[in-house]
Amino acid sequence: MTRTRNILMLLVVLCCGLGLTGWAQSEPTDAGRKVLRKVSPTYPEIAKQLQLSGTVKVIAVVAADGSVKKVEPMGGSPLLVQAASSAVVQWKYAPGGESREPVELHFNP
Repeated sequence: MTRTRNILMLLVVLCCGLGLTGWAQSEPTDAGRKVLRKVSPTYPEIAKQLQLSGTVKVIAVVAADGSVKKVEPMGGSPLLVQAASSAVVQWKYAPGGESREPVELHFNP
């Protein structure tokens, strides 16, 4: 059990190449649709235990009514990407044509 945990920890650290610093905040983008409602991601418990931090980049595929139809991961730790995707899919944008909006979230324990 301990060996498995150590291997998991090593894989996470190697996959991410991220520093050691919790909660996530989004980085405003210079272009794109206005976000009307943001849901903050939940910092994963295992990421807290590993003191995992970093930046996650995703693309939010936004429908004409402003709802997020899909979230496409672009980079970041798989543990943090899942948390970011779960939050961003709940965001609400201003109505407009269908678009692809870049989102950057920073996680710090």
